[in-house]
Amino acid sequence: MTAMPPEHRTTGSLGPAAAAGAAGDAGDPHLERYAARTAGMTASEIRALFAVASRPEVVSLAGGMPNLAALPLESLSVEVAGLVAAEGQSALQYGSAQGVPVLREQIGEVMAFEAGSLAATGGFAPDDVVVTVGSQSALDMLTRLFVDPGDVVLAESPSYVGALGSFAAYQAEVRHVAMDDDGLLPAALDEALQRLAREGRRAKFLYTVPNFQNPVGVSLATERRPQIVEICRRHGVLIVEDNPYGLLGFDGQTFPSLRSMDPENVVYLGSFSKIFASGLRVGWALAPHGIRDKLVLAAESATLCPPAFTQLVVSRYLATHDWRSLVKSFREMYRERCEAMLAALETHLPDGCRWTRPEGGFFVWATVPEGVDTRAMLPRAITARVAYASGTGFHADGSGSRHMRLSFCYPPPERITEGVRRLAGVLDGELDLLRTFGVAGPRPGTSGGPQAPSMDTT
Repeated sequence: MTAMPPEHRTTGSLGPAAAAGAAGDAGDPHLERYAARTAGMTASEIRALFAVASRPEVVSLAGGMPNLAALPLESLSVEVAGLVAAEGQSALQYGSAQGVPVLREQIGEVMAFEAGSLAATGGFAPDDVVVTVGSQSALDMLTRLFVDPGDVVLAESPSYVGALGSFAAYQAEVRHVAMDDDGLLPAALDEALQRLAREGRRAKFLYTVPNFQNPVGVSLATERRPQIVEICRRHGVLIVEDNPYGLLGFDGQTFPSLRSMDPENVVYLGSFSKIFASGLRVGWALAPHGIRDKLVLAAESATLCPPAFTQLVVSRYLATHDWRSLVKSFREMYRERCEAMLAALETHLPDGCRWTRPEGGFFVWATVPEGVDTRAMLPRAITARVAYASGTGFHADGSGSRHMRLSFCYPPPERITEGVRRLAGVLDGELDLLRTFGVAGPRPGTSGGPQAPSMDTT
C-alpha cells in the first residue's frame, strides 16, 4: 500500500452518545475552574459506541474485547479461593509501587516464550520491570513523565486510540508517520524527524505497536526493525514499544522486539489483557534504569501501588496452569474468527472496498469507496444493528473518514458473517445515495478483493 495525504476532518456525528458528551460542558458549573489541559480530554469515539454496541441485537465489530471462552474458570476459581485463604493478609494489603516480585520474575518467562529465549529479550532483569494497572497506565505515566504541553510525539498513522487519548490529555502535538503493508516506513520516520530538526524541535518519543498493530493489523517487517531503531538512536528519540498482541500470531509467528536491539533506548510495554484476562488490569513496563525509577515514582503518585491481589491471581495462573497451551488455543480461536471475517468481506462488501489481511491480533482495517464517510455513516449502521469503529478515532487530526476498524476477536464466526452482511447493506445504501446525487462513488475497475488499504499520514 502507498501513503496518502491526510483527509479533511469530518463533521459527521456519532449520534446521541457523543452529542451528550459534547453538550455536557455547557451546564457544568465548574467549567472555568478546570486546568487548561482538560480541553484535550474528550470521550473517544469507541467509548461512545459501547452503550449501543453492547445491545444483544447489535453485532459489534467495534471493540477489541478478548474472548475469554477458553479460560479454565472452574480451576481459576479454586486458585483464587486458595489465594485468599492462604495469602489473604498480604494479597489484600497495600504492596510495592513496582509490583509483586514473583510476578516480575514470571514476566521474564512470558517475554522469553515470545522471544524464544530470555537472552533474546534484550537482557531481562526483574528489577527493571514496573507492574502497572494495564499497559494503558504505563503509557499514561510515560506521557506524564516526558511530555510538556506542546511537545511532539510521533505515532503511526493510524494509531491506537487509547494512546492518542493520553497524548491529548497531556497536550502533546501528535505527528503521524505513514505505514504500509510492512508497518512503519523508515523513510517516513526519518523525514518526520528531519522536518522537526529544521523547525528546531525534537520528538519526545516514538510510540509504536509493531506486532499485529491496533487498528490496522499489520506487523513491522523484521528487516525494518533495526532501521527504525537506528533512526531513533541517530536522532536521539526514545522508542515506546507497545506489544499487547505479540503472542497472538495465528501461526505462532513472533518478531524480534525493538527493545532487544537497543535496550537503553526502548521502553517495552506488555499486558496480560490479551493472553489471560483483561478485567484484572495487569500490565508492565520494562524500562532502562533511570526511566524505571521515574515510573515507580509516577505510580506512587497515581495509584500508590498496583493491586497486589490481581497480580497474585496472575502469578498463580502462570504457576499452576499450562498458559502456553492456552495462548496457542487463543491463536487458533482468533484465526478462525479472522478467516470468517475475511471470507465475509470478500463475499459481501461492494466493489471499491479494500482491507488488510492480518496474520495475528484482533483487527482488520477496511477502506471504503471515495465519498463515503464512515463516521457519518455510523448511526445508520447502528440502526441496521451492526457497529464498527470509524477510522477518524485513530488519527489525532480527525482524518481517516474513509476507513474503519473491524474487530473479529469477540463475536463467534457466524455473528461476524452476519455483521459484515449488515454492514455491506449499509454501504450499498450509502453508495446508492452518492450515485443518485452525483457524488463520486467507486471508480470503475477498482477491486473489491482482499487488498490492504492506503494509510493516511501527516
